[in-house]
Amino acid sequence: MSSKYTFSENDHLYFVSFAVVNWVDAFTRREYKDIIVNSLKYCQQKKGLELYAWVVMTSHIHLIIGSATNTLSDIMRDMKKHTSSKIKDAIDSNFKESRKEWMMDLFRNAGKANSNNDNFQFWQQDNHPIQLITPKFTHQKLDYIHNNPVVEGIVDKPEDYLYSSARDYYGTGKGLLDIILIDPLIVTY
Repeated sequence: MSSKYTFSENDHLYFVSFAVVNWVDAFTRREYKDIIVNSLKYCQQKKGLELYAWVVMTSHIHLIIGSATNTLSDIMRDMKKHTSSKIKDAIDSNFKESRKEWMMDLFRNAGKANSNNDNFQFWQQDNHPIQLITPKFTHQKLDYIHNNPVVEGIVDKPEDYLYSSARDYYGTGKGLLDIILIDPLIVTY
């Protein structure tokens, strides 16, 4: 992996994107998205994850994160490992999941093709972390995160999407996760 996309300095904020293998739309059901939310909460409470912005889309996740206490690569590794297992079990045990066999076959085939796994892979390998250095770049990434559900046609306004931090930033209510608001002098909507 290129050093351009690594967590090189732990005392900075990073924009992180990670996706389900083959960009499978695995997060079409609320219970699967809730696994991500609960895992992020756990990482905030127990692993020192500082969450500044987030969105869970149908096939991928975007975050702005930092940590003053633990390495971000370790936090992300552990979160992805945990959620992979929990989501696999949730899909496998969901009798309403019409795409179960198709998804499970895809995840098994991806795991068999990757020597880093044990016959199952849910997430793509990389996190694609990008260090946020300037206020303008940070603002662009915040906009990108919050407008993702609008661009995809899921909602008309960013703050209407439940699985993101847009409500916190737009001041229309409290989101599902506690976040650290980025300085409003830097971020203008």
